[in-house]
Amino acid sequence: MFSSQDGGQGTAVVEAKPLSILWGSQTGNSEGLARKISKTLGGKGFVPTVYDMDEYDVSKLSEESLLLIVTSTFGDGEPPDNAAAFHAFLHGDQAPKLEKLKYSVLGLGDSNYPEFCKCAIDIDIRLKALGATSIVERVDCDVDYDDDFDAWLKNVEEAAGAAASESTEAEEASQEPEYGKKNPFPAKLKTNYNLNSEESAKETRHIEISLEGSGLSYEPGDALAVVPVNDAAYVDDLLAAAGFTGGEEVEGSTLRKLLIEEYDVTTLTIKGLKAYAKLSGSETLAGIAADKEVFKEYVWGRQFIDLLTEAPVTFENPEALLGLLGKLAARLYSISSSPKAHENEVHVTVGVVRFDAHGRARKGVCSNFLADHDGEAPVRIYFHPSKTFKLPEDPSVPVIMVGPGTGIAPFRAFLEERAAVGGAGQNWLFFGDQHAASDFLYQDQLGDFQKSGLLNKLDTAFSRDQAEKVYVQDRMRENGAELYKWLEAGAHFYVCGDASRMAKDVDSALHEVIATHGGKTEEEAAAYVEGIKKSKRYLRDVY
Repeated sequence: MFSSQDGGQGTAVVEAKPLSILWGSQTGNSEGLARKISKTLGGKGFVPTVYDMDEYDVSKLSEESLLLIVTSTFGDGEPPDNAAAFHAFLHGDQAPKLEKLKYSVLGLGDSNYPEFCKCAIDIDIRLKALGATSIVERVDCDVDYDDDFDAWLKNVEEAAGAAASESTEAEEASQEPEYGKKNPFPAKLKTNYNLNSEESAKETRHIEISLEGSGLSYEPGDALAVVPVNDAAYVDDLLAAAGFTGGEEVEGSTLRKLLIEEYDVTTLTIKGLKAYAKLSGSETLAGIAADKEVFKEYVWGRQFIDLLTEAPVTFENPEALLGLLGKLAARLYSISSSPKAHENEVHVTVGVVRFDAHGRARKGVCSNFLADHDGEAPVRIYFHPSKTFKLPEDPSVPVIMVGPGTGIAPFRAFLEERAAVGGAGQNWLFFGDQHAASDFLYQDQLGDFQKSGLLNKLDTAFSRDQAEKVYVQDRMRENGAELYKWLEAGAHFYVCGDASRMAKDVDSALHEVIATHGGKTEEEAAAYVEGIKKSKRYLRDVY
């Protein structure tokens, strides 16, 4: 029940409204926002219940009266792991008519990808098709989503008839930690070295950052958010191409400083390309922006500066240039250390992006910021907790970890954590890269883990050390009988790394192993995999 004063004539008793909030997430952002929605609306005449989409009973969907959905999009427009079953049910023949349902959808995504917020779009369209009524039109949020989320939630409050809250913004602000997303900690970078040998075609940096004085803490499985700055030489080239000196005063600063510290000056998005095509009058660019597949091909290896050279424009003022750019977002890195092994430190494993394309040297913004860091300037950081990608609470439970390349990062943290806490749980790691001699990341430490008995099995796949390429999924199939035994014994199965190919290939191999060594049909194997997903024994940290 919810009480409010009724014009001094007594107390009016209003029935609190049930509200279901569903979240779908690969990294935890959606879950965090879902809980923020619950906290905000819980004191305003609602009785909110927050559901992981994977744990929501879809048979109750037809009984819902008010539903809010927050979901990200994964890979090439796919639903996140925990939203896949709900998405499939909603689009299947068993989905009920929902004429009584009022709802709103918030999508989280990255406009760098052509299938921006596709999962949220799919769900919104399908709910409408089933007869549900949207009380607030769907909002598709980019990586810098705070303002869009706040505006959407305010509109939802008004549309749903939320009562006035007794809490104040000042009270909520006082509960926030000193350092976090809104106020990153200016940390000191302590250690920075290349894990690959000089013969390698790759550069993978081991970065150690001090947490002294931050008050911040983390757990294995969490991610570190790093707020980078742009390469100054690139910004100078961009300024010259745009016809500015960089000394122009804008927003209480200089244009050059803003471009280095605040704006995304490299990324090309469909939205940005459409705006630039309109400004330049380029029909060619307009055509590219109108076709997602053509855009995907065009954008590879290109950055914003290429537009300035391919279709030059004259900007009326610095604001016209800034209006085409998004804000510089933090980059998330899987943490590769346990705080029990490295007090007041956090480690990350960073693949450095450097290549030549279209006549220009290209650099990954954050990977080069860290790789070339002099150790003096502060590195602005905060933590991005994961609620799901965690070790089992019981240290006796066996774990299987698949992490090729930089995907090894969280599993180094897992092994360090298990070494610190003890426990009888067996540990099995699949690691792969190009060459054993030059790309065996953390080889010495893994060898020590094997000698101590902590790492019970280590299977490696160095793809280019033989005529026929071999990958981690091939090692899974080779060890299929034992892998299935571990799963039957309750092992948790983890995957970290590339989402576009590796994670899909590993998933296919897992299905094959279960079908072959479990004596199951393709459908039974799929049901088995779905079961270990629902029980949080199959977890992925993929990007």
